[in-house]
Amino acid sequence: MSFQAYLDAVEKKTGLTPRQLIELARERGFDEQTKAAPIVAWLAADYGLGRGHAMAMVHVITKGPKISDKHVGTGGTHADATDELWLDGAATNPHG
Repeated sequence: MSFQAYLDAVEKKTGLTPRQLIELARERGFDEQTKAAPIVAWLAADYGLGRGHAMAMVHVITKGPKISDKHVGTGGTHADATDELWLDGAATNPHG
């Protein structure tokens, strides 16, 4: 599963885009300095997310949408279309 697919699954499970969840995380005081555990706990308690999906959100909450280009364009199972994750919803993703 690609990184983007994880974020799309988070949207499907929560009904919120990744960007909306980032905004909610900021309102809770989560930022670039926040460790993963409190974010994972919040996402599990409030949205029922499992660890993998929550960790995808931890990345975008603490590091932003940029990812390593290691899997970009490889065509493999974990391949992403670009090294910039789309945070505004699967339906509007120009790469999806």
